[in-house]
Amino acid sequence: MNGAAEHSRLPFARPNVLDLAPLYEVLRREAPITPVTTPAGDPAWLVTRFDEVRDLLSDKRLGRSHPEPERASRITTAAVQEGPSGNYATEEADHTRMRRLLTPAFSARRMVMLSDHVRQLVDGCVDRLLAERAVAPDGVVDLHAGLAFPVPVAVICRLLGVPESDREHFASLSERMANYAIGDDAERAREEFNDYMSTLAEAKRARPGEDVISDLVRAQSADADFDHSEMIRLCVGLLFAGHETTVNRIGLGTLFLLTRPEQWQALVADPAGRVNATVEEIMRLGAPGDLGLLRYAHTDVDVAGVTIRCGDAVILSVNSANRDAAVYTDAETFDPDRPERNHLGFGHGPHFCIGASLARTELRVVFAALAERLPGLRLAKDVDDLPMRTTLTGGVSVLPVTW
Repeated sequence: MNGAAEHSRLPFARPNVLDLAPLYEVLRREAPITPVTTPAGDPAWLVTRFDEVRDLLSDKRLGRSHPEPERASRITTAAVQEGPSGNYATEEADHTRMRRLLTPAFSARRMVMLSDHVRQLVDGCVDRLLAERAVAPDGVVDLHAGLAFPVPVAVICRLLGVPESDREHFASLSERMANYAIGDDAERAREEFNDYMSTLAEAKRARPGEDVISDLVRAQSADADFDHSEMIRLCVGLLFAGHETTVNRIGLGTLFLLTRPEQWQALVADPAGRVNATVEEIMRLGAPGDLGLLRYAHTDVDVAGVTIRCGDAVILSVNSANRDAAVYTDAETFDPDRPERNHLGFGHGPHFCIGASLARTELRVVFAALAERLPGLRLAKDVDDLPMRTTLTGGVSVLPVTW
């Protein structure tokens, strides 16, 4: 991986929040595994084609840890997925324990039980948006602040046992932690987030509740191999991922639907019948963030004519894989009726998103409710004029709408 200075540098500029850089299409066709320079200035391999991304996501020769972390390529100056994580010697065992601990809390059955609560939250948000629009001088309201942000936050707070009154605090920490444009402050934010979570975990230790953080505190007390710092890192990760990703998908999904009025009208005409397929297409085509999932090779790996050496950083572009024309008909078209149902929006293999059922539940309730209650919904600003967030998870920070 020498000569990385001449390689393409991530992130590639994209035309707007819905479209990817055209370079991805060229790379899928001509160089599906290509050397790049990361935003932090280090070398990495970028994988862009569906088959290779899917296969490498489940390949045990790649991991999140690194045999020599201090020598590993850094991806960004953010404090999330910026470099190796976990213990190289125990990564697989640690991951297996984490899945075992968390699977009951995120089971599909529990998510069905949560769906009534989600519907109440969404209806409350829509009620407030209706009241807000009635007094707004231009009739415009912000769907991000009024719905896309508060609903996933309230749901994950309830599930984890985090006080919802702290939402502005941990949302601000998340924003700073995932921002690769601010350097050292991202690391400070991670330390503050760890301190916040440590305080919360100790409160649960004294007075446990029926929630995920209490479960993890109990498990950590009973298992000598499960150290405190690992538990705190896991809790921070759950709170971060549990709201950031779904907030973004609500925003992106709304933009896809409202920039394609025929798809919005089809959903309005049959919310219950069309919402599941609509959500899957939002998960396929919605492309938050401009990088990908980070892995490190734990041994030499030969794939698609390229040898990835032990210790090399590998960035798996799920965004690009989900638009692979070899897998999807009219891959760049938002089409809930498409015959292809598979996508990598929740990852694949052993690290398949543990919150997939939760995210699907939230997204289905949100888009069905919007179609039923605000059928005349439309954007109040052009997509190209919406500012994109400079965080790993991307998305928009405002979503002006009217009806």
